[in-house]
Amino acid sequence: MQKYLLLVIVGLGLTASAVYLVVAKPVAAQTEQSSVVFNADGTMQLPTGFRKWVFVGAPLTPNGLNNGKAGFPEYHNVYVEQKNVDAYLKTGEFPEGTVIVKELTRVLDPTFPDGSRKEPSGRGYFNGEYNGIDLTIKDSKRFAKTNGWGFFTFGHHPLPYDKTAAEKPVTECAGCHIANVAATDMTWIQFYPLLRDKKGY
Repeated sequence: MQKYLLLVIVGLGLTASAVYLVVAKPVAAQTEQSSVVFNADGTMQLPTGFRKWVFVGAPLTPNGLNNGKAGFPEYHNVYVEQKNVDAYLKTGEFPEGTVIVKELTRVLDPTFPDGSRKEPSGRGYFNGEYNGIDLTIKDSKRFAKTNGWGFFTFGHHPLPYDKTAAEKPVTECAGCHIANVAATDMTWIQFYPLLRDKKGY
């Protein structure tokens, strides 16, 4: 009788452990997959950890080459999560939930009228101070009116950035993407050799 009771207790213990692992594991996986957080009012919280993602490129449109009136006179340092880069290289499209972060940096202390400066490597443009974050996320249901992508800005100013951001109006961000890069999943793929040429790494 004691042996039978012992077997029952061990069996129940193993069953409870198995149930715990089955239930707990998906919760952990869901937490790891979450790269942005939406608030109840639809605003988004400032993302973290994106500088550890894949750096895909840094276009620059300085004031010095745009009559002093560049729309974005900074470097656009662009980051995408590894899993979404891999998916794009395989399929030519970003999966649902893809987040693309564009962190802006000013050009470093210009000394010439065109905004450039001279360094040991030569005359050119170099990254200066952080100056803002723009973010886009692919969610075909939430952002159906803007080709499945939502656009957010956490301020165009030095650190610290805004802690939350509301979706930007179509006229501020999405409209330009729809007009110019709708055919490449609403993304300026032509600026990022890693994505454009799909040669892998």
